[in-house]
Amino acid sequence: MSTPLCIFDTTLRDGTQGEGISLTAEDKVKIALKLDALGVHYIEGGNPGSNSKDIEFFRRVRELKLQAKLTAFGSTRRKNSICEHDVNLKHLTESGAQAATLVGKSWDFHVHTALQTTLDENLAMIYESLAYVKNSGMEALFDAEHFFDGYKANPEYALAALKKAKDAGAAWIVLCDTNGGTLPGEISEIVSRVVKVIDAPIGIHTHNDSELAVANTLAAITAGARHIQGTINGYGERCGNANLCSILPTLQLKMGYSCVSDDQLKMLTSVARYVSEIANVHMPVNQPYVGNAAFAHKGGIHVSAIMKDSKTYEHIEPHLVGNKQRVLVSELAGQSNILSKAQEMGLDVNPESMKSRQVIDRIKELEHQGYQFEGADASLELLLRDAYGGSVQEFTVDSFKIMVEKTAGQMVTEAIVKISVAGEQVYTVAEGNGPVNALDNALRKALVQFYPGIRDVHLSDYKVRVLDEKDATAAKVRVLIESTDFKDTWSTVGVSSNVIEASWEALIDSIRYSLRVNPRIMDSAPLIRLCT
Repeated sequence: MSTPLCIFDTTLRDGTQGEGISLTAEDKVKIALKLDALGVHYIEGGNPGSNSKDIEFFRRVRELKLQAKLTAFGSTRRKNSICEHDVNLKHLTESGAQAATLVGKSWDFHVHTALQTTLDENLAMIYESLAYVKNSGMEALFDAEHFFDGYKANPEYALAALKKAKDAGAAWIVLCDTNGGTLPGEISEIVSRVVKVIDAPIGIHTHNDSELAVANTLAAITAGARHIQGTINGYGERCGNANLCSILPTLQLKMGYSCVSDDQLKMLTSVARYVSEIANVHMPVNQPYVGNAAFAHKGGIHVSAIMKDSKTYEHIEPHLVGNKQRVLVSELAGQSNILSKAQEMGLDVNPESMKSRQVIDRIKELEHQGYQFEGADASLELLLRDAYGGSVQEFTVDSFKIMVEKTAGQMVTEAIVKISVAGEQVYTVAEGNGPVNALDNALRKALVQFYPGIRDVHLSDYKVRVLDEKDATAAKVRVLIESTDFKDTWSTVGVSSNVIEASWEALIDSIRYSLRVNPRIMDSAPLIRLCT
């Protein structure tokens, strides 16, 4: 039977201290619901005494009846005072949270330099504050700030701080590598000593300043810690916190520990991407387990092997964490890549045929021109479907025109699009806040009468990359467009020395792809089959 562990998520508190991350109260409520569904045991929502946003969050979230323990964050009382007069502790106990995490000093250097008080007074602050919270009816947790640095400098005092927390009734005593500079061997050795001398449940809280937060957390668990603090996607101050998206599957799938249920673990990828979207922070494609490229294969030899058995180049089955295998097609592509991609789309492909060779050569030539299909799966799929499945022409573009005018200090962009659908020519005009937006609006206006479901499709991202800077304003550019219909997301690419033409190419591919693969849009819609 696997050993159960306690998962403490601090994305909504420590994670928001990361540069560029700012969450509204509404954002925090949405993320809290996702974290609760994921099965974490504690959700640390913030400091209810620090700002109105956190106060609103605690007010709203208490009505949600979360399975996880809602946790408020604060610090020990101020020096030379009493808990009953400490405003922050008062807010903490009135927050409605079931648990409270109090951070306190365990490094004598910090006591003297940051707090500018005596070692005895700091110990009194720890004991009295935790006891005050516990006596209020809340579960009290102690985050021993800078514990590992403190232990290396003065182990007797660092342990004395933990003992005071234990005596005050702390449910968990959490050892913090606050500066993120401790190595896994040190973590393992120190945690092993702590669990022998402190008769209380021990936790671990690490930061990633040495790129070791995940490794240090795993080392602490192996040494006897049973409580893990971390954030989704590793968000946090400076270089971030321990990444729960890497820790959870490693502990559960590789080390035999129980963190969440198997079904909840399958939600991990969707939760990671959801939090990334809400936080408006780009998620690295190569993030382990949950990244878009975590199970992506590009080299022909690799693809040939995984088609025989995915274990050849995958350390776990992607579906266990809710991710999926992807085969990339690029200038490195071989027949195995084309065959795998075509099979994924249900196309009947002979990998030895001349057509397959021609498709590979065509892809390599387009990549040489600047196209990048590994980041534009939808454009690639259209290319393969046209090559192997017969071309379906949902509409044809006869012409388009763009006019930009500045009047009364405002820029006005107007696009005129002329298309043909099922033998009928349609002429539309639309305005937008730029050329691409105007073209998008005009194209949709023309198509919506034939494909009403196109209303659900919208552009979610637009990127322009200059391919050869030395040509300055005449340089060729690559445009990547990401689109969504609120259920699926897809990317398309266009390349030209004219940014409008490149954008139009990617936009047309996006619309074609949505019509080609979405049965809701295509039901009862007119099609012109050009070839089979």
